Amino acid sequence: MLKSTIAPMLLTLHSKTKSNTILPFKKSIFCTLLPQSPPDVRRNASTKPLTIETPETPSYKLPPASAYIHLPFCRKRCHYCDFPIVALGSTSPETADDDPRILNYINTLIREIEATKTHFDPHPPLQTVFFGGGTPSLVPPRLVAKVLDTLRSRFGICLDAEISMEMDPGTFDDRKLKDLMGLGVNRVSLGVQAFQEELLKACGRAHGVKEVHEAIEIIGSCGVGNWSMDLISSLPNQTQEMWEESLRLTVEAQPNHVSVYDLQIEKDTKFGSLYTPGEFPLPSDTQSAKFYRMASRTLGEANYNHYEVSSYSKSSFECKHNYTYWINKPFYAFGLGSASYINGTRYSRPKKLKDYTNYVKNLEDGLVDLGEEDDVDEGEMAMDIVMLSFRTSKGLEFKSFVEDFGSEVAVELCKVYEPYMKSGHVLFLDDQRREITEDEFSSLVLDDEKLENEIGFIRLSDPDGFLLSNELISLAFGVIDP
Repeated sequence: MLKSTIAPMLLTLHSKTKSNTILPFKKSIFCTLLPQSPPDVRRNASTKPLTIETPETPSYKLPPASAYIHLPFCRKRCHYCDFPIVALGSTSPETADDDPRILNYINTLIREIEATKTHFDPHPPLQTVFFGGGTPSLVPPRLVAKVLDTLRSRFGICLDAEISMEMDPGTFDDRKLKDLMGLGVNRVSLGVQAFQEELLKACGRAHGVKEVHEAIEIIGSCGVGNWSMDLISSLPNQTQEMWEESLRLTVEAQPNHVSVYDLQIEKDTKFGSLYTPGEFPLPSDTQSAKFYRMASRTLGEANYNHYEVSSYSKSSFECKHNYTYWINKPFYAFGLGSASYINGTRYSRPKKLKDYTNYVKNLEDGLVDLGEEDDVDEGEMAMDIVMLSFRTSKGLEFKSFVEDFGSEVAVELCKVYEPYMKSGHVLFLDDQRREITEDEFSSLVLDDEKLENEIGFIRLSDPDGFLLSNELISLAFGVIDP
């Protein structure tokens, strides 16, 4: 199973990095063991594409138009979390305004932003900003304003930019939320995780069910027009009935977006010392797969589009910032443990506060340059693109892949997936996104030129292909880098 609690990467990216720090997104979706002969499955994948503009310039060479900001503060560390955070303890949201730990960190963060060289002329204004953590809603709005002002001064921010903030129940009231909205925060990601008191306590969450309902009410009363809810499946002692209830209450709350993450046990966490994956009280892989299928079915029936393995949205409410990751576009990242992607290279920041502070000082002294062009390994880039594209309902743009990496590897990619096309785990679509039938594909695979001309997209089916995403992506890696 893959990590799904805090960061949305399917696997560690193979692109050249300046350190081995994992990216600051939310990883998601688990896998089951792949049988030698893939079983037939029912295909219910949506073929409706998410409209994304594809530039002629390779996406990784474009100037970043997105920025991830890591605000690491939490009231306490959750039992499943191994991310770089600062636990504030009994500090309440009301007293956080004067907490020196927050003030000092924000000042260091601003110094990092100001010291970052762009290497792009002209530089487009930022189209998305994402405050992740941690629990960013613990940071006073006046300090969030300082960060946004620094970004605006350094890079510019579009007037219609998507500005997202992760918020936990119990860390904000209507006044704080309205203040943040006044600063430009126009998308809220609410970390609910579960609607059962016993599961929240078992996870070490700082909020209870009462705070969940209060937070949902506050979001509604403040008129937030774009908000998401996070849920975690495969928690200890979580039953099918509990998961059904969480999904039902989520649909009733009517968020525009839902993220569903499968629990991953990390060794350096409390859960890591208590539990073994696949053993009671954790669910088996089969049970976890049932949870995933249930989410796909329930949210689909409620008119949420399953546009990425862990992400569901109402029409036009896909997370623009996260989609930057999936289409392999560059992005800035600032703050403790975060990782940026510029000119095809991923740069990671230290996970310890003292080391991060020293890193910022070196950046100011010109000892670190995050924007210089490095040689990009084509094989690694191809693997990144396949891995990221297969996370989405849009899938891999086949003709662009041929143009960038050659017909030989692209054709072999098609052939290696032929058995999984027949089993329904992999879908081949033409340029109009019509699904190519098994008979049509059997004919195309005999003629490489016809295959190149007729295939428009390759994607994984929902939910069965997504459930086997690790294995299916590994097959692509074997073709690209045998």
